[in-house]
Parts: sequence; C-alpha cells; structure tokens
Amino acid sequence: MITFRLNTHSGVPPYLQIVQQVKQALQVGVLETGDQLPTVKEVVAQIAINPNTVAKAYRELESLGIVEGRTGSGTFIKERPAGPSAEVQEILSQDLSGWIAKAYKAGLDEESIEALVRVALHKKQ
Repeated sequence: MITFRLNTHSGVPPYLQIVQQVKQALQVGVLETGDQLPTVKEVVAQIAINPNTVAKAYRELESLGIVEGRTGSGTFIKERPAGPSAEVQEILSQDLSGWIAKAYKAGLDEESIEALVRVALHKKQ
C-alpha cells in the first residue's frame, strides 16, 4: 500500500502532491491495476490533512482515468498511465541511485544534488 508524504515547502498544493505520488507509484510498480488506495480517513490519520483535500486528489485521479471509486468499497487503480514498464523504471532507478551515491561521495549535499537534477531536467536533452 502507498504511504503519502507532504512537502510543505514545495509550493505544490497538497492535493496535487497526492496525485503525483499515485502516478509515480504506478510508474515504478508500487501500485498495480486493481490495487486499493487508502481511504480518505486513513490518509487523514497518516498525514494530518483535511479530508476535502484528499477527496479532491482522488477526484482528480478519477477524472484522469487512473482510479475508480466503488461505492462502499473504496478507490481502486483502474489503469496504469502510459510510460515505461516497471522493469525499465527499476533499471533507471538503480542507475540514478548509483549516480546519487557518487554525488554524495564527491561531497555534494542533498540540496546540491536536487539542484543538479533540476538543471538536467530543464535541459531535456
């Protein structure tokens, strides 16, 4: 099951952070088609967030066709968004983990590593 985390300093609205985390979990294979998302009540207890915010995130995921709400049963993953398979994602994740380890060994801190990644993402080679 997915565990949500909120970054209060990111500038990204909490409901969008939940949406992004579900999408990312699907892409890396943490969530699969048919899996159930935590209930709104469970998410509220987990991360101390307004229930309306969680409901908004789930509605957004539903409008994107990623989840479906089943009355009395919960919210379930309907389909995985298009993109590389979980296996390809795992290979890329291992490569990235190796790069991060090299960056730490070179003396970079987390903030510097994130800055380098952001720069590389914006270049979109």
